[in-house]
Amino acid sequence: MKYNPPTEKSPLPYTPFKALTVPRPIGWLSSISSDGIENLAPYSQWQNLTFDPPMVMFSANQYPDGRRKDSVVNAEETGWFVWNMATWDLRDAVNISAMALPSEESEFERAGLERSYADLSNTPMVAASPAHFECRYHSTHRLVGNSNVGTIDVVYATVERIHIDDEFLTADGKLDIPRVKPIARMGYYDYTVVTETFEMRIPGASAAAADGLEGAPA
Repeated sequence: MKYNPPTEKSPLPYTPFKALTVPRPIGWLSSISSDGIENLAPYSQWQNLTFDPPMVMFSANQYPDGRRKDSVVNAEETGWFVWNMATWDLRDAVNISAMALPSEESEFERAGLERSYADLSNTPMVAASPAHFECRYHSTHRLVGNSNVGTIDVVYATVERIHIDDEFLTADGKLDIPRVKPIARMGYYDYTVVTETFEMRIPGASAAAADGLEGAPA
C-alpha cells in the first residue's frame, strides 16, 4: 500500500500517520495566564531538542475556529511553563486535562489534581507527578497548514530547573522507569506504558559520544 497524504485520502479506514510515529512522549504542560488562570494540557507533539543547554519544544495545533491553545498564549505572556511527567497512575487525569474547557476553567480543578508550584515562577505543577521541568519560554515558530486545525505553533523553551521525586531513583542514581511507568501516545485513541527497559551501547563509542547519548553537558 502507498499513498500521497498531501493529495490523497488514506486508503485505510483509519489514517496511519500518527500511528506510525510511535510511541510519542507526552508533554503534560501546566501554565498560568497573565490574569492568573491556571491551565493544564497534554501534547503528544513534544520533544527534547538539545542538552547543552537543555532545550525542549512542543507543537500545538490550533482549534478548528482558529483560536490558539492556552498553553502557547500563557507561555508567551508569562515566559514560563512546566512539563509534568505523565504516568500510568495519572492516566485518567491526563485524559481529563485534554478536554477543550473554556479558558476561564482550570483543568486542575476538573481533574481533581493537587498542585505544587514552581520555584522560578508562579506556574502550577501536578504535585503527584514524579518529575517536572521548569521551562523558560524562548520563541514561537508558526507553521500555516491547510486548515485552522492544521496550523501549528511550535514553542521552544530552555529547561531552567528539574525536579525528581527521590522515591523514583535507583540506588545507582538512575530513574527507575519501570516503576515510574510513563505513558506515551500511540495512534488513534491508543496509548502505551513503559514497563520494561533494555540497554544497548554503541560499539567503540568515545567517552564524548557516550556523554552526548547520556545528555551530560560539557
